[in-house]
Amino acid sequence: MRSALMALTPLALLAPGAALAQAPPPKPPPPKTVDEVVVSGAAPDVRTSIDRTSYNVAKDLSSVSGSIADGLRNVPSVEVDVQGNVSLRGDPNVTIMIDGKPSGQFRGEGRGAALQALPAEQIERVEVITNPSAEFSPEGAAGIINLVTKKARKPGYSGSVRASYGTEGRTNGGLTGAYNAERLALNGSFSWRTDPQKFKLTDQREYIDPATGAVTSSSGQTDQRGRGRILNLRGGVDYDLDEANRLSGELRFLNIVPEVELFEGFEARDPDGRVVRAYQRLGRSDLDHANGELSGTWRRKFGQDHELTAVASYEVTRVENDRPLRVFDIVPVAPEQRDDFSAAPTLRQTELKADYVRPLGGEAKLKAGYALQVDANRYENAASVPGFTNLFKYAQQINAGYVTYEKPLGDWTVLAGLRLEDVRIDLDQVTTGLTAENDYFRAYPSLHVSNQLNERDRVTVSYSRRVQRPFPFDLNPFVTYSGPFDRRSGNPNLKPQETDSFEALWQRREGGTFYQATLYYRRSRHGFTDVIRELPGGVLLTTKENLGRGRAAGVELVANGRLSAKLTYNASVNAYWNEIDAAGLGFPGKRSGATLGGRANLNWQPTAKDFVQVNAVMNGERLLPQGTLDAIGVVNLGYRRKLTDNLAALVTWNDVFASLRQVQRIDTPTLRLRQEFTGNGRAAFVGLVWTFGGNGQKPREPGFDFGGGL
Repeated sequence: MRSALMALTPLALLAPGAALAQAPPPKPPPPKTVDEVVVSGAAPDVRTSIDRTSYNVAKDLSSVSGSIADGLRNVPSVEVDVQGNVSLRGDPNVTIMIDGKPSGQFRGEGRGAALQALPAEQIERVEVITNPSAEFSPEGAAGIINLVTKKARKPGYSGSVRASYGTEGRTNGGLTGAYNAERLALNGSFSWRTDPQKFKLTDQREYIDPATGAVTSSSGQTDQRGRGRILNLRGGVDYDLDEANRLSGELRFLNIVPEVELFEGFEARDPDGRVVRAYQRLGRSDLDHANGELSGTWRRKFGQDHELTAVASYEVTRVENDRPLRVFDIVPVAPEQRDDFSAAPTLRQTELKADYVRPLGGEAKLKAGYALQVDANRYENAASVPGFTNLFKYAQQINAGYVTYEKPLGDWTVLAGLRLEDVRIDLDQVTTGLTAENDYFRAYPSLHVSNQLNERDRVTVSYSRRVQRPFPFDLNPFVTYSGPFDRRSGNPNLKPQETDSFEALWQRREGGTFYQATLYYRRSRHGFTDVIRELPGGVLLTTKENLGRGRAAGVELVANGRLSAKLTYNASVNAYWNEIDAAGLGFPGKRSGATLGGRANLNWQPTAKDFVQVNAVMNGERLLPQGTLDAIGVVNLGYRRKLTDNLAALVTWNDVFASLRQVQRIDTPTLRLRQEFTGNGRAAFVGLVWTFGGNGQKPREPGFDFGGGL
């Protein structure tokens, strides 16, 4: 079962810097526009602006020994399931960026694996942008999560070394370093991680004959055991040609290599409970997932808040997945057979973009930009079972332009924008000779209106139009083989999902306390989802289909503050309702349901050298088009001891109660299915972190930071 095996192997599927060295201009009078506001004294620190909320995760102890997925579980609005799949307020259609740029590491079915593989230690802040302005790509119906990496801005040499050892032979560590001079800045990082691979999937199905009501059933269990290793490299350079021009370059590389032994057992029973088919599959699942990106940037600064940025990047993702298996038929008895499968997708993306920012009269600000994105993907699948080997090619070109205008009007600030995109897609199913084109032009408006009610309170209302394009492999119509009773195919007729998003937000900041309440409403059309249908012989086919219209509404509450001089907290609660048009999926019409979820951190600093953290997360039951996803919860603990000014010891315990598991249920008039996935999320680590350098008195002016989202 391809979908099941992908679920079983989360690891299997798969610049930043400082500013121009120029004398600072005279400070202008404080602007009336809604600039970034920093709320300190709480943990984590919160930064807010008219279109985003940013959370400092560097203080999170799970960020030192855990993955990005672990760190994101502690961020309001964000949900992360057992397999590393991310949702924003219950919607999994999220765009994940690194320093303002979408990354191939976080696209497709392999992004959960990447989030569980990459170390969170390199992430300083997480920007949650639930209603992005037209400055950003509209891709991602739920919004954007931007991972802002740590940047060393102190002069001279600086860096850190960390190493941890955990239960079941886990290891992880890394090195970061930077050098900042008057005109030259270098920065880089290296990290590794090894993890035991222990995953279990149980699968129970009942098939109901619509004519007779007779029920046949099947049950299966898949276990994987092995080791996984991850290597992550990043290097960047900034060089100031003069006081106004900077050239930058960056190289990123990620390699995920899990090697596991696989066992699968299966039984099928007739309506009388007799076993009519039973088999076992034994073998391996070997995978090599590599992602590399090279980018170059030119920045031209004309004056205060007046600059031009041009970026060119090239990214390649290559996956080699081999799964050689032996099949032993027990009922009926048959000779041993081979059941080999391999997949080798290659994804290439080239991007050219330019962003221009200019201040205007009356403290207004204009932003404009253009972006060209070219994708060329190749999907090769081979199987020992005849008729399932195929080659699929996907090409996409997106030309986009945007403009935004921000203007203060007394206590009000208005940010309006419009984005235009021309999309051209070519599909080529080489094996069958089927070709198709899908070209369209769309406009994506946005509007944010904010009012500073008083020194403490601010309200913002906003609107944006978003799109969720199908992943390329979801468009491949060829039926692929993933097991004797499981098939998967794409749908070349899938339409992109279009979403209109509305929000009303209230924020209060007072000293070290921050409160935020958000009402939100989304309406969508052409949403697409997995649909499971039974084929003759009890085989299940998983494919994609467009839904009708859908709606979602909810309220989210966020609070960060200090309970005492030594005790701080941060917490959030999200309650939402959604409605799905399930007509044509085995249901008479719409399905709806409500969900409640939340998270809380308690931070205690008994002495200047000791820091203790308790973290709890709960994701409520989620409605699916054909069923539900059960609620999950997890509790994490952490302790840090400062040994010297530069050396600290760390102890963390993730998933204390081993509660992190995922249960999916499908319940239609002809099929009842229950799948339970459990992994090895429970882990304890002991580690050391050593920082060095950075003793200069004056940090290098940061100047250029993340600001463009094309």
